[in-house]
Amino acid sequence: MLGYYVIAGLIFIVSLYVSNKLKSKFKKYSKVHLQNGLSGKEIAEKMLRDNGISDVQVISTPGKLTDHYNPQKKTINLSESVYTQRNAAAAAVAAHECGHAVQHAQAYSWLQMRSQLVPVVSVASKMSQWVIFGGLMLMATTSLGSTVLLIGIIMFGLGTLFSFVTLPVEYDASKRALVWLENENMLTSNEHKAAEDSLKWAARTYVVAAVGSLATLLYFLSIYMGRD
Repeated sequence: MLGYYVIAGLIFIVSLYVSNKLKSKFKKYSKVHLQNGLSGKEIAEKMLRDNGISDVQVISTPGKLTDHYNPQKKTINLSESVYTQRNAAAAAVAAHECGHAVQHAQAYSWLQMRSQLVPVVSVASKMSQWVIFGGLMLMATTSLGSTVLLIGIIMFGLGTLFSFVTLPVEYDASKRALVWLENENMLTSNEHKAAEDSLKWAARTYVVAAVGSLATLLYFLSIYMGRD
């Protein structure tokens, strides 16, 4: 199991670096105040209107970096700082979350695929590692362990698939956000660069998660193939 802990440790270090970098970027760009004077809430509402979306509500949600779009309730949930603040970081996040609402309205295929995976992945991801470790222990005493391990790997693989399906969804939402911000002249050149850099680092958190999940999956597969 030493290999697993080495991989997990490396993933943790890279993830921590990207996460801290993202927080520092948002802190930096939170000081770049918008010349248009609009808050994150107002920017989100304008982007929704400009895209002909009238059935999505923009609301405030507690915490930091808790921003998300809820397709079931059709709400843009903006963290308290993004909801009220009038800076480049808030503009980037608000527009990005609206990008998801636009994807939903236009039946964006990758978003639909991710939504279909959610119910299965939410269960599989919670149980996969327990099943994998159970299989590894059983392999020492019974041939059934190999089957249990394979089941756990398949469950973990669904989570890995979800991580990679998430990448085009997030990158596309950021692209839609930046294009709209530029086309509507919502930001100055410097403000737009700040917004773009914010979203770039936010996207990297998803890349790290996907690569880390894939590395762990391949490690478990190598154990299964070596002991089967």
